[in-house]
Amino acid sequence: MSVDGKSILVTGAARGIGAEAARRLARRGGRLALVGLEPEPLAAVAAECGPEAMWVEADVTDPAAFERAVSAVRERFGGIDVVVANAGIGAGGLVRSVDPAAFERVLEVNLLGTWRTVRACLPSVIERRGYVLVVASMAAVVHAPGMAAYCASKAGAEAFANSLRLEVRHLGVDVGVAYFGFIDTDLVRASDEHPAFGSMRREVGGAMARTYPLSAAGEAIEEGVLGRARKVVVPRYARWGILARGLLPALVDRQAARRVPQMEARAAAAIDELGVERASAPVGPGGAAATAADGRSAGSAAGSAGSAAGSDGSGAGSASSAAESGAPVPR
Repeated sequence: MSVDGKSILVTGAARGIGAEAARRLARRGGRLALVGLEPEPLAAVAAECGPEAMWVEADVTDPAAFERAVSAVRERFGGIDVVVANAGIGAGGLVRSVDPAAFERVLEVNLLGTWRTVRACLPSVIERRGYVLVVASMAAVVHAPGMAAYCASKAGAEAFANSLRLEVRHLGVDVGVAYFGFIDTDLVRASDEHPAFGSMRREVGGAMARTYPLSAAGEAIEEGVLGRARKVVVPRYARWGILARGLLPALVDRQAARRVPQMEARAAAAIDELGVERASAPVGPGGAAATAADGRSAGSAAGSAGSAAGSDGSGAGSASSAAESGAPVPR
């Protein structure tokens, strides 16, 4: 399909895959709505996407703030034709020693954030018989030690998209899933520097050690949106891994048997040196932004008069613009 004149909402658009995809789709004539947590990078990407592009500072884990963001996009563009649910973070950690808050934050952003993104945009996408692309990962297929939160969140996002596809196909909406290997992003570079888990890819070697250019992921999303694709895969040969996913756990098991004891020792040392919160924290600038947003939500909830101790903190507002004005501001 042509995206010329179509409105396209991309989450996690401040940097990395989201920003690269947005720039490419803008060059195709798309009218981009960029959603994320980092105002300055969002504004810079929007400037690259042309005069019609807008950006909104909002957190996919804050339902009220995200609904307001989607309302702002609909008001500006009249509706939403395409959604690229790309927002995601990663945090390494073994299940028995990871900081629970970091583990749950990954699930909150990567899985529930995807659900909230799609749910908020879906009425408009159905109205326009549009396209939804959920950015999962090859981690949805290959489940490695030290990545339980990330793998679970991405496997869940894949399953969510596959179910959604069946629900909306008769309404003229197509749904795709993106499966990416290790792409040259801030997230991957920061993961490679983790004191406990950063060396795993190098030690395993082979395809696991390869990092693919950001342009490859951006191009794949561009082609996927234009073709309303069911699967978007980088590297392309990983399609065979998706088809043969029943065989992959045995290969991972053999590697894990040799490497997990070393990983445990490194994880324990990192926790001793940094503390469990820092050793388990979501990595990279995007992870830092998500952690800061979570802290703002927690602080706001704690400071609310008579706020229920069991509330989810969603009313806290996910970004500084929301904290100042009560709503995300489109730019």
